[in-house]
Amino acid sequence: MKFNKMLKLTGLLGAFTLAVGCAGPAEKAEEQPAAEPQQATETAPVETTPAAETSSYEVNKGDSLWGISDKSYGNAYKWPLIYKANSDKIKDADLIYPGQVFDINSNPSDADSAAAINHAKTRGSWSIGVTEESDTAYLAQ
Repeated sequence: MKFNKMLKLTGLLGAFTLAVGCAGPAEKAEEQPAAEPQQATETAPVETTPAAETSSYEVNKGDSLWGISDKSYGNAYKWPLIYKANSDKIKDADLIYPGQVFDINSNPSDADSAAAINHAKTRGSWSIGVTEESDTAYLAQ
């Protein structure tokens, strides 16, 4: 009797093994050939221009473009970037007012940064309340 039960259990185990796809003790798993590695395809790099990321800054009492530039860019000489981006709101680069909200380009190009720094360093003399010719020329670039 014990032998019959053991035989039935062994048969059930074998059926279960076949149903789930496991190799039984007497069976060897079939070896699958290794998949060939996919060949890398070369594609030409796509040049993209980083999108202009902008933030805004509300002018507070005592602010200047020089100071806002130093806070925003870590370089006060980049103030012309703010001036140019907000030329519709700024009549004179030397005169800004509390409450004005300026757009700040968080990621200016190297060329724009270089042009701004050059303008800031070579601007020449200036007067409050007057738009200098050098500022007008810079805005036209």
